[in-house]
Amino acid sequence: MELVRIHPNVTLGRNAQVDDFVVLGRPPRGRAPGDLPLVIGDDAVLRSHTVIYAGTRIGRDFQSGHGVTIREDTVVGDRCSIGTGSIVEFKVLLGDGVRLHSGVFVPEYSVLEDGCWLGPRVVVTNAKFPLSARAKETLQGVRICRGAKVGANATLLPGVVVGEDALVGAGSVVTRDVPAGAVVVGNPARKVAEVGDLRYGDTGLPVYPKR
Repeated sequence: MELVRIHPNVTLGRNAQVDDFVVLGRPPRGRAPGDLPLVIGDDAVLRSHTVIYAGTRIGRDFQSGHGVTIREDTVVGDRCSIGTGSIVEFKVLLGDGVRLHSGVFVPEYSVLEDGCWLGPRVVVTNAKFPLSARAKETLQGVRICRGAKVGANATLLPGVVVGEDALVGAGSVVTRDVPAGAVVVGNPARKVAEVGDLRYGDTGLPVYPKR
């Protein structure tokens, strides 16, 4: 079995591994096949049922899990990984070394800076007033700054900024900006510590040494 669909105007880098049932360069609504380019860098691993829309640019050493969708007008940096069942909507920016675990949802206008990590089933939102008359006009993307980490099943509300190297605890609901280096937990998420204060219980060594 192969049944790989590669539309016109797709550039696939060297040494790419493309599994069965992958679709590359799918045109967005209102565009014809080949209207927009899709560029994927060297050494990509695209696992089965990955769908990547035209109009997207992906760097080298990219990996997708099974059943990943990446929409148009998205830019993905080098050494990024998007886990099984994750969805990245259009006009999203992922920096270098970003890791999305399984089942993550990232909507349009989101910005994830270099080295971010999002755990399983993290949900990022952008609609302050869903289904309102001006819902599309009032979308606000989330920014997750360099090196920040978001634990499993957390939800980030529209427009929040998660600061550099911050840590969001599992299951938290982030309703306001998270300061750089802060540890936040709960619903609504509140600061409980600094990342630099976290220590391993058996050694006392810092969990996240200063860079």
